[in-house]
Parts: sequence; C-alpha cells; structure tokens
Amino acid sequence: MPLIGYARVSTEDQTPLPQSQALKSAGCAQIHEEQASGGSRARPVLARVLERIGKGDTLVVVRIDRLARSLSHLLEVIERLEAKGAFFRSLTDPIDTSSPQGKFTLQVLGAAAEFERALIRERTKAGLASARTKGRVGGNPGLRARDPAALRKVRLARRDGYMERLNETAQDWVPHVRRLRPDMAWEDVLRIVNGPLPRERQWTQSRLLRAVNAYVRDGFLPATVLGRAGRRESDDRLPAIVAAIKGEDPDITLQAICSRLEAMRERTPRGRTSWQPSSVKMLLERAERLGLLE
Repeated sequence: MPLIGYARVSTEDQTPLPQSQALKSAGCAQIHEEQASGGSRARPVLARVLERIGKGDTLVVVRIDRLARSLSHLLEVIERLEAKGAFFRSLTDPIDTSSPQGKFTLQVLGAAAEFERALIRERTKAGLASARTKGRVGGNPGLRARDPAALRKVRLARRDGYMERLNETAQDWVPHVRRLRPDMAWEDVLRIVNGPLPRERQWTQSRLLRAVNAYVRDGFLPATVLGRAGRRESDDRLPAIVAAIKGEDPDITLQAICSRLEAMRERTPRGRTSWQPSSVKMLLERAERLGLLE
C-alpha cells in the first residue's frame, strides 16, 4: 500500500525537515510539506492530498497534532479517507486505521467525543431547569428589552461564528471560486466544488453564494468573483469544466478526471454517464485550442 506523508509547521521560522526525514524512514514514497497554523483548517496542500489520495493509500503523519488540533477535525479527515478506501497512520500515536487495533482506538475517540457532547447538553438543560425553578428567565436582558447595543453585539457574535465555520471548510471551495469565477457560471462551479466532497458536506448554490459574499465583504476574496459570468457557447461548456479540473491539479490523470466527472454526474458529449480517458483527452485538446488551459 502506498504511504503518503504529510508534514506541517506553523511558522516560517520552523522547518519540516525532521518530520520529512521521519516520514521517509517510515517508507513514505511521497511527502507533502505545508506551512499553516494548526488552528486553521484552510490548508491547500492537505486539501490536494485528500483529493488525490486513492483507494488503498495510507496518509501518514509524525504526530496527530501535525494533521489536526481538534478531535472533530481529526475524525472529519479520517472519514474523508475512509470514503475513498484510504487509511490513516500516526507514527507516534496508536492510530493506524488499516489495523484492527487502530480502528478500535478511533472508535474509542469517536465515542469519547460523542459522550463529551452529551454531557454538555445535559449540563445545559440542568442549568436552565435550575434557573427556572428560582424564577430566573433565561436569555439576555438587553435582547428582551430590544436594546440596540445588545442586538448589535449578538449580530457580530453570530457573524463571527459563521465566519469561523466557513474558515473550517474554506479549503473545499475558496480555491475553486478564486480560480473559476467569473469565467464560469455558478452552477458549474458548484458541481466542481461538490465533486470530491461526501454527500453530507456538499453545498447548495445559495449557501455557496452566501459564503462567497461573506468572504468578499471581509476582503478574503476579490469582488470580481461576484461578476456576471460571460455567455458561453453550449459546446464549450464541457471543455471548460475539464480544463477547470485540470487547472486545479496539473498532474491529475485522465482516469482521475473521468472519476471526477462521473462523481459530478456530468454526461459525456454523447449523453452517456460513463466516461473514458479518450473522451477527456479530446476535451482537453479542445480546451487548449480555446485557450482555456494555462
């Protein structure tokens, strides 16, 4: 089984060399290095690794904290790997999802996370019930009085919470939006964004537009991405989509592009649901003639 290494450092002053050496010694044929904060889930290198990893591959890190800083993030990444038939291993932690022991450890971690969430819910309910018996009404007094300052504070808190949730998923959609808009219509951008994602994490167009507007408002994306898409000839649509997939990962294989198109439920030029590498090659050649490939 191919071993794929991932090494991460938080700042430019740090070096991933010790991690890379340990991963190489463990037998990793490929090693991907990234400089990104551990608290941020917007990691383009990790996103590309998770998208390109194949069935039977194993993602290897030196320590769990190099991959994730929270249990929820760790479980999310492992779920994405399992959906592709891939595995996860940490060299210094007892987690190897290709082994029964590693799977058991992961199940224990998942159960602990769910138990913690249940405890929080029960404590919250008990606290509210106790307050009601003492005649105290829950909620913010300022909100009950419709105080403008209190309302503004709540709006800002909700906005901050929303942006924090967006940041956790930014690696899934920001690179596509930045690269494809406004040249491509939102409907096709959405299909490309959702292509590699599991069903429970896929976007609707309204949610994606709301997220993009929020990122434009805060300066994380240029306002040009909200511009009107130009009219495209109907026979140019498929070359544009294939070019977008190729532009995201120049090393992607023709067969991998076929899999992406099938996951997007995109039909071939003849209306079929099953894609062949020869059809993709033909569309890439057409995209190059149209100037759609960089």
